[in-house]
Amino acid sequence: MTPAQQPATDVICQIAAGELPAETVLRTDDIVAFLDHRPVFKGHVLVCPLPHVDQLTDLPAERIPVLFGAVQRVAAALPEALGCQGTFVAINNVVSQSIPHLHVHVVPRTKGDGLRGFFWPRVKYAEGEAQAYAKLIREALTVLE
Repeated sequence: MTPAQQPATDVICQIAAGELPAETVLRTDDIVAFLDHRPVFKGHVLVCPLPHVDQLTDLPAERIPVLFGAVQRVAAALPEALGCQGTFVAINNVVSQSIPHLHVHVVPRTKGDGLRGFFWPRVKYAEGEAQAYAKLIREALTVLE
């Protein structure tokens, strides 16, 4: 299904179909990348797969290099284009995912820009807790192989 044939059920699909305007910075048959309309910093880009995919865990494995190749290109272009020192790259899956369409945030960063680490408070593991969490995750990864 081409992006034009994809039902325009979310904002990203509507942008892909040309039904909503966006400041597109990169478009191929596989992805669309455009400026976030509510940026963390000016130049904040969303890189999205075409056709529609809800979240990262739904993206077919063979499409991962295409999406992240585009993310890498955008991340390399921002310092050149904007004079920023680097980028912050992030994906939300379900929680805090305001649009039900996979999108990768590529945010320009410069030392002293005011963004402190991640956007949420940090926690510490209690004694032995990190090992227990790691064990649970290793077991789940084994099941998913």
